[in-house]
Amino acid sequence: METRRDERISQLIQALKRRDKLHLKEAAALLGVSEMTIRRDLNAHSAPVVLLGGYIVLEPRSASSHYLLSDQKTRFVDEKRKAAARAAALVRPHQTLFFDCGTTTPWIIAALDDDLPFTGICYSLNTFMALQEKPHCRVILCGGEFHASNAIFRPLNFNETLRNLCPDIAFFSAAGITPRQGVTCFNLDELPVKHWALEHAQQHVLVVDSSKFGEIRPACMGPVNAFSLIVTDQRPDNEFVAFARDENVELLW
Repeated sequence: METRRDERISQLIQALKRRDKLHLKEAAALLGVSEMTIRRDLNAHSAPVVLLGGYIVLEPRSASSHYLLSDQKTRFVDEKRKAAARAAALVRPHQTLFFDCGTTTPWIIAALDDDLPFTGICYSLNTFMALQEKPHCRVILCGGEFHASNAIFRPLNFNETLRNLCPDIAFFSAAGITPRQGVTCFNLDELPVKHWALEHAQQHVLVVDSSKFGEIRPACMGPVNAFSLIVTDQRPDNEFVAFARDENVELLW
């Protein structure tokens, strides 16, 4: 038996067949319900549509990947929000900022004041959607081959855009961090842009929730000391704090 929630999900799917995305406010008006009702519908259990950066899109599934953006977006939300708010406080007007892919960086963007003028560089769909909501943001999306599982665009030619940019701050996300293996993520596809940002940005800020400490993932972003600052939601254990101090890596929580 189809429930009202199922009916609403079906209507959203039909609407997304005519367009690639639907703003949450538009969806609420279309269905005649509140935005909170739609959020509850999408969070109740798995659905073929997801909410990314204020927009409803078809879920980017990929059976060959061990990481799905839609699976991660509801994990450790409070922790991500806390870390992101601390990271956002680092930003000053008129800076050029690089935002990594993943589910933490949109929270950084959300925490930025709407009156703040800045340039945002991104290469993933969810960070782009969050940036274009900021009225005084000049958005630069680095295009290329689209990878659905993590919703990133992998540049085919770095010389077209990225080689011409030098961000003031690069905000990185990661899926694992240990003293020995360094900072890691799930997908090798992300590494070229991450490494570009490590090479060209003036300040490297790693923003991770506390669940990422002690985890090791397949793709190596770099050693811990490649990042000048690590922002998280709570104090890491004493061993890591001592390690970061020895490596001249600042910790902020």
